[in-house]
Amino acid sequence: MWRVDLGLSGKVRWFVVVSRHDPSAPRAMSLAVPVTTRNRGSAYEVALGKLTCLREESFANVQGLTALEWVDFQSCGGRVPEGVMEQIRKALRFALEL
Repeated sequence: MWRVDLGLSGKVRWFVVVSRHDPSAPRAMSLAVPVTTRNRGSAYEVALGKLTCLREESFANVQGLTALEWVDFQSCGGRVPEGVMEQIRKALRFALEL
């Protein structure tokens, strides 16, 4: 879980980083899915519960998969439990037909 500055009128959001850690990648970027408090009950959303860094019960929205530059990462909110990460990977496989 990372807090990311999106640069849009000072908007800062939580994201779950889903790409592998690669300090020697050709670009200083990671793939991540945004965290939202709205659940539309679709296969694209994964319940995160109320993690310590979040104010309320939240969801990872894999339809919002995006590339983020490392310079915009502000702070780490901790690790998402492995069982939840597996559900996020499953939702990504569904969304991307992998």
